[in-house]
Amino acid sequence: MRGYLFKDGSGIVRAVYILYCANVLKKTQQILWRLLALIFVGLGIVGIIVPGLPTVVFLLLAAWASSHGWPELEQRLLTHPKYGLVIRQWREEGKVPRRAKWLASGMMLFSAVTMQFIAPHSLARILLPIFLLMIAVWLWSRPEPD
Repeated sequence: MRGYLFKDGSGIVRAVYILYCANVLKKTQQILWRLLALIFVGLGIVGIIVPGLPTVVFLLLAAWASSHGWPELEQRLLTHPKYGLVIRQWREEGKVPRRAKWLASGMMLFSAVTMQFIAPHSLARILLPIFLLMIAVWLWSRPEPD
């Protein structure tokens, strides 16, 4: 019976301390997930206003982050009248609408061309278009909603 106690009787105190630390860690993780979700929602809102900045991508990331620590926000994103369907289609089936593929591809092309003129290093002029091309190939390989 006394095997779990240390000689000084502090075994119970240590067990309570360990449980307390685990609870603090869990709360800290929840706060960090919520903060990350808020950052992504904020970037999504900025994307509504600023042309060229994606909205849906940041809302997808917000839904992912909120699924780890903020179920209420996740539910609001999934049931949003404008963006909820796109988020659910991506999450459930990995589907990307054709319009989103065209917009993303156009923005990647614009970025690659712009980098040819403003990149200070020639390595960036070479690697960025290759990287964006790989993303575009992956994006166009995703199924589309019916």
